[in-house]
Amino acid sequence: MVGVSSTSVSKRTRNPVGGHVPVAGGLATVGLSYARELGAETVQVFVANPRGWATPVGNPKQDEEFRAACAEQSLPAYVHAPYLINFGSHTAATAEKSVESMRHSLRRGREIGALGVVVHTGSATGGRDRSVALKQVRETLLPLLDELTHDDDPFLLLESTAGQGASLCSHTWDFGPYFEALDAHPKLGVCLDTCHIFAAGHDLAGPSGMHRTLDLLVDTVGEGRLKLIHANDSKDVVGAHKDRHANIGAGHIGEDPFRALFSHPATAGVPLVIETPGGKEGHAADVARLKELRDR
Repeated sequence: MVGVSSTSVSKRTRNPVGGHVPVAGGLATVGLSYARELGAETVQVFVANPRGWATPVGNPKQDEEFRAACAEQSLPAYVHAPYLINFGSHTAATAEKSVESMRHSLRRGREIGALGVVVHTGSATGGRDRSVALKQVRETLLPLLDELTHDDDPFLLLESTAGQGASLCSHTWDFGPYFEALDAHPKLGVCLDTCHIFAAGHDLAGPSGMHRTLDLLVDTVGEGRLKLIHANDSKDVVGAHKDRHANIGAGHIGEDPFRALFSHPATAGVPLVIETPGGKEGHAADVARLKELRDR
């Protein structure tokens, strides 16, 4: 079985730090090997082409090895659903394919032992009113949440966007109507992307910016809903509505807000996953940098 160094993971770690890992060639053999080289304490993977609608069947042997290794090493695992999913789309075909793709990601998440499946919150396309799009979100997504009846089913984690176009959810307060549309389902959670929320207009780099933003999120969705953080710096200034990730400390957010993130009550026990540029070397450096900020 492919494993991850036991020294890299501790059940007592307040915030496991890791990254999105490649899995082409084997979920366990490639993905966990990459994670080990990063010194990752948590991992995120794709279980399908992120830019397509295909719903591939997994490899049972790789699935079991991945699941067993993550359990043995207390390595929290997450799935990122394909980018094409948009439950607010005005196109019936897109909405139908979104349901199929989301159901696949949730099923595969359970099969590999993932704690959550991240999906982008989408947009109201075709000039539709936001209320109409959110009604469709309810009609298409709520039944999928109701299907999560197994003890080992993952949470569905909503990830807000950078605020481009007719985004349904970009600011912290936008999670409110989204949660209302889905009856604040018990299997619903939030994946907060620091680059996205900064690009949408939350000034994480300002005085107490990170803590204020996290306070607003908790005020909107309640305690315990934040399940995962995508820790990414931003190549662009606050409010630019551009989703361009930078390495930790090398962008407009800077290191200090990430240090502050580790001291907020809402982030206790919440894993951090990087999605930064630079390949393996850059990823390893960002994981190490976040661990240093955490451990200070």
